[in-house]
Amino acid sequence: MVVGHADDAGPDIVELFAAEAASLTRLARFYLDDRTAAEDLVQEAFIRLSRSAGRIRHGGSAAAYLRSIVINLARDHNRRGLVSLRHRPPAQPDAPSAEEDASSRAERQEVIEALRSLPRRQRDCVTLRYYLDLSIPDIALTLGLSANTVKTHLQRGLAGLAQTLEGTR
Repeated sequence: MVVGHADDAGPDIVELFAAEAASLTRLARFYLDDRTAAEDLVQEAFIRLSRSAGRIRHGGSAAAYLRSIVINLARDHNRRGLVSLRHRPPAQPDAPSAEEDASSRAERQEVIEALRSLPRRQRDCVTLRYYLDLSIPDIALTLGLSANTVKTHLQRGLAGLAQTLEGTR
């Protein structure tokens, strides 16, 4: 993934891209099956960040802003049934690595499907907390919620996941 040339973007954006792009792509993959579309969403998030960088005052806010953009773009992508931001044909599914066997892929897919079945806010809170390992305050900042609301969504989301996953076994 390339967001542009280092000469075009400010050094902060380039450093932020180096630090955050991989985790943002993994986050997008919880919402999208297509790796190429996930990478496109992350690139679009950085483009949008660069356009509004002057409004972001704190360094930590930029990462939260990016996570928020990626989640919203992924929702829009799924809602509109877009193939990708560049409107190209769907990419071939990612080839599993050699060490992955069929049972681990099936279990992972069950968890992803269970996550996708959660209500939107619960899914957002659970993926940000347990996949990106964000703190409650960081999740609250990313989603524009209070810390107590995040805790409530986490509790309900985990209960929903447990119920869904127990029902599939």
